[in-house]
Amino acid sequence: MGRQNKSANATCQGKQHFSHPHILKPIVNPPETLTCNACELPNNNKPNLHGCNSCQYFLHENCFNAPRFLNHSSHPSHPLTLHHIPSYSSRSYTCKACGSSGNGFCFSCACCEFDIHLQCASCPSSILVDRHPHQLGLHFGSPYEDKNSTYACDMCNVIMNKDDWLYYCAECDFGSHLQCAITSPEVDVFTKQQRPNPNSNANPNSSPNSNANPNSSPNPNPNPAVEMINAVNDAHERLIATQIRLQIEAQGRQAALDLI
Repeated sequence: MGRQNKSANATCQGKQHFSHPHILKPIVNPPETLTCNACELPNNNKPNLHGCNSCQYFLHENCFNAPRFLNHSSHPSHPLTLHHIPSYSSRSYTCKACGSSGNGFCFSCACCEFDIHLQCASCPSSILVDRHPHQLGLHFGSPYEDKNSTYACDMCNVIMNKDDWLYYCAECDFGSHLQCAITSPEVDVFTKQQRPNPNSNANPNSSPNSNANPNSSPNPNPNPAVEMINAVNDAHERLIATQIRLQIEAQGRQAALDLI
């Protein structure tokens, strides 16, 4: 008898995610019609998809592994927190990066009402496109000194919102919407350096995907405030999961009584 591979068996059994009370299991040959509940994008034949079929709840592998906290140079004042449900009464938010609305996961700063999509948060700091010979750099708003200047996307010719992010080449004055430059947006793998370092100040001039010194050792004295935030978030998630489980159990008991 062959010895069972425990790690492979654990993967087949599925994984727990803070956003859902049930175990999310790997989906074999997922159809294109499945939509990720985190990024709200279709599956597009991506092999790594985890889900709960009974609840029709699915997450891409990259979305599943998105960090709970994120340092992003678009909002250097505070770390951003990953929310699986928009914190507003409307249950939706407007992304500060692309200007479109969202109902799925978002990186948020509650005190500043700053929210961005997962895929916008993972946009690379520079990109190459077929329509332009130079690299385009990521800008968090108008690239011009006069912030009231009107400008259009050089790829779709639509007037751009001056507050939205864009990719831009200063040498050629060539700019593009995020969605025009990245034709197949998806959540990229977030680097460890993007996770908040409690004892360091965020650098507003650093790029969103900048790398820290790989030889530096982790901080042995984490900030108690961040530890407290993590503990409160974990406790809140456990409470929500317990409430959902109790509601399901109550509904099951009621259904049994109705049958009697």
